[in-house]
Amino acid sequence: VQLQASGGGLVQAGGSLRLSCVASGRTFSNEIMGWFRQAPGKEREFVARLGRSDGLPIYADSVKGRFTIARDNAKNTVYLQMNSLIPEDTAVYYCAARGYGSSPTNYYYWGQGTLVTVSS
Repeated sequence: VQLQASGGGLVQAGGSLRLSCVASGRTFSNEIMGWFRQAPGKEREFVARLGRSDGLPIYADSVKGRFTIARDNAKNTVYLQMNSLIPEDTAVYYCAARGYGSSPTNYYYWGQGTLVTVSS
């Protein structure tokens, strides 16, 4: 099983990026998938998660209204659209699957991470 995250990069404050996470090896259509991030010197923190196809998205307060999580079960892919980026969003972003809640310890599968850098 592999989660491959991509889409990170360098962007100016106020800009946008879309992260993608493709799962291979098994389907996650019936499981929660989410995004976490880890800034330098900080612990990994929850960003957003999305349940099954009819599940409601859940966001961290720090990204609510700016980020949108979505999934395409046919492609076994979860996305994170990030708008109105601010320097505080700078971090390595990780996708995760087969978990629950907002603690990273609750998730079983992890992608390798993609770096997002927001310049001021």
